[in-house]
Amino acid sequence: MPTRRWEVDTTLIHDWIIGLDEATQDSVLSALEYLANNGPTAGRPFVDRIHHSRHQNMKELRPRSPGGSRQLRILFAFDLQSHAITLIAGDKTGDWNKWYRDNVPAADDLFDRHLERTTEKKKQKKQRKGKRR
Repeated sequence: MPTRRWEVDTTLIHDWIIGLDEATQDSVLSALEYLANNGPTAGRPFVDRIHHSRHQNMKELRPRSPGGSRQLRILFAFDLQSHAITLIAGDKTGDWNKWYRDNVPAADDLFDRHLERTTEKKKQKKQRKGKRR
C-alpha cells in the first residue's frame, strides 16, 4: 500500500532556497522532503509548533545546517486542503526572539491571504458549477 505524500508549496520561499549555498540547499530540500513524507504528524526535532501565532497550526521546519553553525527556520502551516504552505524562511542565528517577533506576524498575514484566495477560488468554482446545471 503506497504511503501518502503531502503537497508542500514553496512558492513564497523559492528565491531564498535558490540563494543558499549547495550544501545548505540540500539540507533544506531534505527537510522539505521530510515534511512531504510526514505531513501534519511531523514532529520534533524537525518540526515544532509556533506560539504567539494567530493560526493554531503555524509551525516551523528546522533544516539541519551544514556544520551546525546556522539556525535555519521555515514557517509554514497546513491549509484546508492539507497542503503545507511555506511562508517565510531565514536564519535566526543570534536573533532568536527578534526573528520570531518580526516573522511570525508576517507569516500570519501571508497565510491569511492564502486562505482568502483559496476560499474565493472555491466560491467561484462552486458558482460556475451551479450555472452549468
